Amino acid sequence: MRVLVVGAGIIGLATAARLARRGDEVTVIDKEPGLAHHQTGRNSGVIHSGLYYAPGSLKARLGTAGAASMTRFAAEHRVAVATPGKLVVATAADELDRLRTLAARGAANGVPVRELSPAEAREHEPEIRCVGALRVETTGVVDYRGVCDVLARQVTDAGGTLLLGRALRRARTVGQEVRAEVETTAGGGHGTSELVADALVVCGGLHADRLALACGVDPGARIVPFRGEYFDLAPAAADRVRGLVYPVPDPRFPFLGVHLTRGVTGGVHAGPNAVLALAREGYRRRDVSLRDVADSLSWPGLWRLAGRNLVPGAEEVARSMSRTLFASAVARMLPGTTADDLHPAPAGVRAQALHRDGSLVDDFLLRTAPRQVHVVNAPSPAATASLEIAAHVQAELDRTLVGVR
Repeated sequence: MRVLVVGAGIIGLATAARLARRGDEVTVIDKEPGLAHHQTGRNSGVIHSGLYYAPGSLKARLGTAGAASMTRFAAEHRVAVATPGKLVVATAADELDRLRTLAARGAANGVPVRELSPAEAREHEPEIRCVGALRVETTGVVDYRGVCDVLARQVTDAGGTLLLGRALRRARTVGQEVRAEVETTAGGGHGTSELVADALVVCGGLHADRLALACGVDPGARIVPFRGEYFDLAPAAADRVRGLVYPVPDPRFPFLGVHLTRGVTGGVHAGPNAVLALAREGYRRRDVSLRDVADSLSWPGLWRLAGRNLVPGAEEVARSMSRTLFASAVARMLPGTTADDLHPAPAGVRAQALHRDGSLVDDFLLRTAPRQVHVVNAPSPAATASLEIAAHVQAELDRTLVGVR
């Protein structure tokens, strides 16, 4: 079967590799000249344990399984990986109930989680201040770009093709085929061409909703981009952190809060905060796309989300504008951290899908049509779960072909 996969991030590549290994004739296209240019290549590299997600959800099932499969995959293919474990710390007494609720959720998801006293927490992270903590041993870190390199080799080794610098403009299922119009965006060429396949898988990330519409599929939500800004800790401050340290998340907000991550290269990331991006690929404050701004501001869901989160939203914006305030957020967990300890690091943009009513699409979201599967919403822990998501996409694709192959 000929399958066209759109997107050379980790989900697209994991899906393409899986399909190619089973014998499908796979072609992968991406508008960028290289692999993992956006969400995959700009996250903090965490292998999430499955702690946070609603029991029974795709995030919980695929994320928990993905923590094991991603760690195993990286080790087998000699990609840099480590499992230092994580502390989730409550820094005030009013956070303890949320910490216990989180522990119960983790246990329901099969995550090995232990509640710790402040003294027990300091055995893992001596410099951290807290009134209570959770310990999760299965949280790790990995080089996701390195994982993508391996997956891309698996595609080509199985006879598949990578066409980088090619953007999907539109596609339609016509009889027993999918006909895709593709524009050359890099490599010195210009113009459009048609690719014909038996099936189409679109892993469009920041542009997933638009690509679904361009293929005649209702995405069911709108992608709204949020920029996550990171800092690297200065060496003296980084030496005070052994592994990963997270705050207790605010259940009203889709993000986990400013946290500390010791990566596979040894440095420590602080962040991210989360502010509305003015472009879907708006990695800098000055990056503005009028089309993207109009899309975000015209979506009722954004205004309803903002109305329900005025205070936390304003706090995120303030931290974005003030390194001192950002340092204060870190200092709640790591006392003594100052603005001088924070060195700017590359930002990322999260593709957050919102319903019209302002509710978050809080799980992985796929949309299907005859011979088509679209991954519309795949935020964190999508990188962790990517090998499991690929299996889920394959199953959904096969369902679209029942009776028509």
